Order: sequence, then structure tokens, then C-alpha cells
Amino acid sequence: MKILVVDDEADIAHLLKRFLETKGRTVVTAANGLEALELFKKESPDLVILDVMLPGMDGWTVLQRIREESQIPVLMLTGRDTPTDAAKGLLSGADDYIAKPFDLAELEARIAAVLRRYKTPSRPSVLKVGDLEIDDNLKQVRVLNRSVSLSPKEYELLKLLASEPGRVFSHQEIIAEVWQHKPLTTSSDVTKYIYLLREKLEEDPDNPKYIVTVRGFGYKLASG
Repeated sequence: MKILVVDDEADIAHLLKRFLETKGRTVVTAANGLEALELFKKESPDLVILDVMLPGMDGWTVLQRIREESQIPVLMLTGRDTPTDAAKGLLSGADDYIAKPFDLAELEARIAAVLRRYKTPSRPSVLKVGDLEIDDNLKQVRVLNRSVSLSPKEYELLKLLASEPGRVFSHQEIIAEVWQHKPLTTSSDVTKYIYLLREKLEEDPDNPKYIVTVRGFGYKLASG
């Protein structure tokens, strides 16, 4: 995994490089738009982390140039967190955005979410995990042949957990996948929706057999 980090603030670029390298990624950095485009062609990165505010050619222009020849995942860094910035980024072809200052754990979760959307193979329209069945075409859920009515967010959360049964998803990963582009979402929101799902799915919500807490790490979907 090779990541191109584009930021004219040397401290931030260095911080990101060190952090991402601890995660096993190869990192190349650029301090301006022209250098970024040169490295993009030379290094063929798997993902770009791109600051909006760059000297000379800004991040939006760099993104536009990248999109002219590639659909590589691009995560934008912005100094402002406003709906206008978010909309502009997504309409311009960015896959996600994160506002400065940012938490490194949140950044890692956003990267993981973007890469999952690119690399996860197409799934069958019906997911079955033990007694649980999710029909993604009809947006219907059944447990032990009992139909369960879920809200859109409850459904997306359950579908995420069911996409990889047994895998533990952290709060940050869940937020990045289910609450994309909603920066005010917190771990409390995840806990709340886990509770709501258990109330609807579990025979005994206080002793869940489907949605299991892995203390200190997150949640996983067991086969029941």
C-alpha cells in the first residue's frame, strides 16, 4: 500500500508520514500541486491524502487533474468543516474528507473505509449469517423467519457488521462507514444504535448472541 500525502505544512506531512508508516504503508509526500501531480504519475500510489489549501495550484485543481486519468481513492484535508466544503469535495470526485485538526485514529478509520469501498468485491443481494438474513435489494431483515423493521441507519450498521461476520469493527470504523461525512458523530451514537439493534434482533438484549461486544475494541456479528 503506497499513499501520496500532499500538504504544504511540513509538520503535518511529517506527522502523517510517520503515522502511516507505522501502519505498514509506504508514504511519499508533496508540498504543492505540481509536485503532487509529478509524484502521482511517477509513484502510482494506491491512495492520495490531499490538502485543499496549497500554494499555487489548490487541492481542488489537483483533484480535477487526477480524476481526468484515474479513479484512485482521494481523501481531502480541509481547514474548514462546512457543508459547502463537504459538498464541493464530493461533487469534485473526492471519496471522503476530513477537517483539520483531525484525530489520527479517525483518519485511519476513514482510510480503511475508503479502501473497503474500493476493494470489497460485490456482495450477494442476500446475506445470511446463522439465523439472520439481510435482503439488500428489498432492504428487509429477518431473524428466525421473523421480519424485523429497521431504520436506515440501523440497517446500514447491521449490513456493515454482516459484511464480515466475526470481524471486530471499532467505533471509528463504524462511524466512517455508516455516518460518512457527519463529523459530529461520536462513539455515543454507535453505542445507541447498537442498543437499538439489539432491542430488535435479540431474544435477550442484555445477553446478545448476534451483536457481540469485544470490550476495548468494538463490535462483531456472531452467527447466533
